[in-house]
Amino acid sequence: MKMSVKSKLNLSCGRVAITMLGVSFLTACGGGQSGMKMGDNEFTVMTTVAGESHQTKTYPATIKGLQDIEIRPQVSGFIVKLCVDEGATVKRGQALFQIDPTQYKAAYNQAEASVEAAKANLETVKSTEANKRMLYEQKIVSDFEYQTAVNNLLSAKASLAQAEAMLTSAKQNLEFCTVTSPSDGVIGTFPYRIGSLVSPSVVEPLTTVSQIGDMYVYFSMTEKQLLEMTRSELSLKEQLSEMPEVKLQLADGSIYESLGKIDAVSGVIDQTTGSVSMRAIFPNEKNILRSGGMANIIFPYVMNDVIIIPQNATQEIQDKKFVYVLQPDSTLKHTEITISNLNDGKNYIVLGGLKAGQQIVIEGVQNLKEGQKIVPITQQQREAKYQMHLKDQREGNIASAF
Repeated sequence: MKMSVKSKLNLSCGRVAITMLGVSFLTACGGGQSGMKMGDNEFTVMTTVAGESHQTKTYPATIKGLQDIEIRPQVSGFIVKLCVDEGATVKRGQALFQIDPTQYKAAYNQAEASVEAAKANLETVKSTEANKRMLYEQKIVSDFEYQTAVNNLLSAKASLAQAEAMLTSAKQNLEFCTVTSPSDGVIGTFPYRIGSLVSPSVVEPLTTVSQIGDMYVYFSMTEKQLLEMTRSELSLKEQLSEMPEVKLQLADGSIYESLGKIDAVSGVIDQTTGSVSMRAIFPNEKNILRSGGMANIIFPYVMNDVIIIPQNATQEIQDKKFVYVLQPDSTLKHTEITISNLNDGKNYIVLGGLKAGQQIVIEGVQNLKEGQKIVPITQQQREAKYQMHLKDQREGNIASAF
């Protein structure tokens, strides 16, 4: 038999009514499972457990090359050529600047001529000394005359040595006219340009060469924080080796792709700030890190013997946090707790006021009061009841669904 239009309409209205009742139920429960109370006096509780909490702390840091070498002129003169540009990557021994070599080339030529003259004079004096020695052995010349020839030979040798030393100095000064890089690295800025008169006494260096294969990152932490990490029977070297790897947050907020390792701690505490300087080293294969840059060191650490509770289990009254602790007789005690200023937006780290093994209410705390007696249920029981209600709704068991 075909169903009449009126019967179909009545069936459809019934389904709509059931659906609307289900929606109303879910709405009354806060939109879902997390806010649902299963009975008039049933509240979900959890048992507190002490454990570890992995946290991070951020420290402002400065990036430096393994070596930031100041390039200074060894001779005075005008800069006549810039061999590289600012920011260029250079190799050890590569020319950076050219200082006018005219006067140093002339001094080198003069020193070279003096050496040749000293060599010629030495040969002459050698011949004279040999001749005087032969005559002296034949008793033809006096002791004084022969000794004078010997002294002249010694003087000629000293003059040659002096001329050669001056030649070496002149050659070195001439070579100093070409300022080269002492190591591989990246060139900094140029405060002096072509035509600038420079000398070894200039205040600013010609530039800086930074080694950037690996980079040092310097940061500071308080003496108390350092003691918490290093109070151990191990040596400082062993303690450094056991410190966790650290992350680097760059100026744009991104996290650097490679981890760093703390490799040095200052042995002196800054009395003005009470802080200790520390150094981490980071690889820099892609030359992303540059000397002089600013960043943040992200240092991981572990908080031991702490209790973590959901934030919706707490009440805030005059900037203080409270929870409802379940007593043996199922009544509630309004208890103040101390929390860490660190949180992930969902949970609090409890530092005081709670002990492991205590039970606290974690839902509906705004509707509770001191001394109230409740029927505690576990999260598993709440979940089971919630799923049963959903099943009854789907099957149309209106009487047991609500």
